[in-house]
Amino acid sequence: MPAEGLDWLPTDETLSDDEVVRLVRIGVEQLGIEEVRFTGGEPLLRRGLADIITRTKALEPTPEVSITTNALGLSRTAETLARAGLDRVNVSLDTVRRDVFKQITLRDRLDDVLDGLAAAKRAGLGPIKVNAVLLRGVNDHLAPELLHFCLEHGYQLRIIEQMPLDAQHGWSREAMVTAEEIFASLESEFTLTPDPEHRGSAPAETFLVDGGPATVGVIASITRPFCGDCDRVRLTADGQVRNCLFAREESDLRAALRGDSTDQQIADQWRLAMMTKRPGHGIDDESFLQPTRPMSAIGG
Repeated sequence: MPAEGLDWLPTDETLSDDEVVRLVRIGVEQLGIEEVRFTGGEPLLRRGLADIITRTKALEPTPEVSITTNALGLSRTAETLARAGLDRVNVSLDTVRRDVFKQITLRDRLDDVLDGLAAAKRAGLGPIKVNAVLLRGVNDHLAPELLHFCLEHGYQLRIIEQMPLDAQHGWSREAMVTAEEIFASLESEFTLTPDPEHRGSAPAETFLVDGGPATVGVIASITRPFCGDCDRVRLTADGQVRNCLFAREESDLRAALRGDSTDQQIADQWRLAMMTKRPGHGIDDESFLQPTRPMSAIGG
């Protein structure tokens, strides 16, 4: 995020709680969606989040429901979200060093994140996954330290290659810390062996740490794209379907919702959007063009 932040979407452009739930229902009932994750931006800022979760968990068949959050405010909301039916949380945390955390996030709020993680654990919102991105020259040497922290607290660490989704459009392949570098850093202090459990459509390659049962995962979206197994779709806060995180095109379901389209018509439009998905949108090609929207406006 830039230091000055990003502009908020006008309220009339964002989906209402009822519109969110309707689209989730269509996805679950007609498109076979089994897992729903509310991301961001920051989902804890959504006033109606608990009610949306409750209504999502009431669907048949009942999906697994999770959130990806920066955990600011999670210490106050974890119990409420658990009662609403939330199954688990992913928390974004790139370091447990206060000075480095402040350098990356431009906020001195590491304690709030750690308190949020602890509250999620007390509320039973597990398995708790910690998502980290290594930045060259900033925290690329701290992966073992972060894994020690996660092992100590029973969290599952997932390290993600930096993706070309920053608001400043400053990403470059040369500056990105690759999966091979991540493995080398972790293996300086741990023994990693491939996880015998089948990866399936999960984005993370997982490895047993020192023989297990604890695992660590690496999501190598750039150097080891997993497009052939991906079964994910993203719906933005303003009602646009993105069939790939790196897509430059979108399909407008908000217009269909507000144009009195039937559930069947919306489901058909959604299917059509997915049928045009291209492998990785060229992410592994030098000609790749970064999407206009940054991660905070897409939902990771």
